[in-house]
Amino acid sequence: MSTLLRQTSTGLRLLLVFTVLCGIVFPLVVWGLSRIAPGSAEGSVITRDGRAVGSSVVAVDPVPADPAADPYFHTRPSASSQDVLGPTDTSTSGGSNKAADSTDLLDTVAQRRALIGEREGVAPEAVPADAVAASASGLDPDISPAYAALQVNRVARVTGLPADEVAGLVAGATDGRVLGFLGEPTVNVTELNLAVAQAQGRLP
Repeated sequence: MSTLLRQTSTGLRLLLVFTVLCGIVFPLVVWGLSRIAPGSAEGSVITRDGRAVGSSVVAVDPVPADPAADPYFHTRPSASSQDVLGPTDTSTSGGSNKAADSTDLLDTVAQRRALIGEREGVAPEAVPADAVAASASGLDPDISPAYAALQVNRVARVTGLPADEVAGLVAGATDGRVLGFLGEPTVNVTELNLAVAQAQGRLP
């Protein structure tokens, strides 16, 4: 009987210790660490004049009222889009799960390349790979500097901003490699479009 009571007491003490560690201490540590990078655990909401205008971690591919006068930088395409180029359905996230040799995927990529080439006034062969390949989440706000550079002349022409100024806005929205050597430089399209709107006086 004494052995049973001793084992029961030991088990209850362990239960109490691990309840405190796993149910209180660990969640508090995770919560505290999530606050080290400001805003990162709250959706990374971008505000202007006290109001939310977007998120730096979620892509919303803008839809121009007049496609012939498109003033926006565009994100990567999304597998959730009804059309081959968008707009992105932000209520869902995921890839197409189509294999690299899928004829349907290859046809979609070819359509995207032709449409983007026409939109930017370049040959389809000049369109970067990330412009036609959807990201795994379909909500990636980052594009390559090459894709951003491809869009500079159109945005400058439509908005009336000097091309050099637009290129400077692209540089301001560009992040380098993580730790200086991991990954590739990226351009945040959400932040870039807000910077273009601000340069036009459409945002405070």
